Amino acid sequence: MDRLSSFSNDPSDKPPCRGCSSYLMEPYIKCAECGPPPFFLCLQCFTRGFEYKKHQSDHTYEIMTSDFPVLDPSWTAQEEMALLEAVMDCGFGNWQDVANQMCTKTKEECEKHYMKHFINNPLFASTLLNLKQAEEAKTADTAIPFHSTDDPPRPTFDSLLSRDMAGYMPARADFIEEFDNYAEWDLRDIDFVEDDSDILHALKMAVVDIYHSRLKERQRRKKIIRDHGLINLRKFQLEFELRKEIKRLQEYRTAGITNFCSARTYDHLKKTREEERLKRTMLSEVLQYIQDSSACQQWLRRQADIDSGLSPSVPMASNSGRRSAPPLNLTGLPGTEKLNEKEKELCQMVRLVPGAYLEYKSALLNECNKQGGLRLAQARALIKIDVNKTRKIYDFLIREGYITKA
Repeated sequence: MDRLSSFSNDPSDKPPCRGCSSYLMEPYIKCAECGPPPFFLCLQCFTRGFEYKKHQSDHTYEIMTSDFPVLDPSWTAQEEMALLEAVMDCGFGNWQDVANQMCTKTKEECEKHYMKHFINNPLFASTLLNLKQAEEAKTADTAIPFHSTDDPPRPTFDSLLSRDMAGYMPARADFIEEFDNYAEWDLRDIDFVEDDSDILHALKMAVVDIYHSRLKERQRRKKIIRDHGLINLRKFQLEFELRKEIKRLQEYRTAGITNFCSARTYDHLKKTREEERLKRTMLSEVLQYIQDSSACQQWLRRQADIDSGLSPSVPMASNSGRRSAPPLNLTGLPGTEKLNEKEKELCQMVRLVPGAYLEYKSALLNECNKQGGLRLAQARALIKIDVNKTRKIYDFLIREGYITKA
């Protein structure tokens, strides 16, 4: 039975004969009973009755050939494939180059056949439309992979969205910083000269081979990012919501909840318990300071500031019996000369060295400028120190106008 070969016109693209290991030339034989992988034989080995392992000479077989017409009686299937490969190699419209590569057809014949059967053929047009519609239906409910030909948002350099896109540059379809970004450094001092010894030449070639392997790994990672849509910010947002929902369902399962009706009751009770816990915390603060009239007044003013949406202006005094630490002596500490009087007072009260304060201040200012505002939770995520100290630094910078609330 004749079959259209699935390989190109180049003999090196075809699998070798299992009998003599030579490249297969059409027509050749495929065993219909062996495989996978497919078992191919050239005509010479087939006529000799070649047998190998499970393959026997009396097995049924198929004749693999493309020497038959498909679209036009004067064009064989092999010539159809050769035409498509030539157009792909030479480009659409370069019919003279296409004819030169094919060798069996003229420039006019190539152009006429291609335009008639591959461009203006209504059968192919409807088939391509159906394939497109099937592909759209297939990916309608799934994440859309990002490819380099897409046109994603083009954020400004070093913006929050730019960082979310992993430093991707859409106009160049490339990244600001590559994987293994300094791989080229190992080649900067290599120079091939004629008087290199064999060992030195081999070492230099080994370095070049290593560099090539690093480039392949870089390209492999880029392909994974593009193929799986990892630059698509919406996909990450969807993943975050899914993880959040999974965590909530796991919490239900841990609590022994098996239906959504019970889950709603659980959420209501959880919210009620949280409100009661906050009330108990507030009550304990009241009881702690009720015996000291000045401390009580400070606490009331602090709560009034919180209720009005302002930062507490009155520091809470400790009445637990422990002596508070004395203010930090800034004399001789690096960076003290860069502070104004209010900043020096802050560093003394929170016992923070000027150098560390300046670093924290710079980090908060940069993040505030990038995002147009800053929340306390974001400040605590940036500054990994005691949360109370972070709160005091945050409130001070807000009060002095260095940063603004988000």
